[in-house]
Amino acid sequence: MTPLMMRQLWSLVETTQTNVLLSLDDSSLVQWLLRQLPTERSLDTHEADVVSTYIHSRLSLIRDLAQAR
Repeated sequence: MTPLMMRQLWSLVETTQTNVLLSLDDSSLVQWLLRQLPTERSLDTHEADVVSTYIHSRLSLIRDLAQAR
């Protein structure tokens, strides 16, 4: 996962409405974030897997940040 992609992901988390981040189940939230992630090109399978794994590992933090707003 590139630093740019990581910054884009966390920016997306910060700008997404709280109810979206808190209302989706884990798998749906990961897929939603992947679809919303701004990329200059499509992610290949390996890149998508890496980003998906990263998001899964940070779901608690994402939800904690959403609840704190």
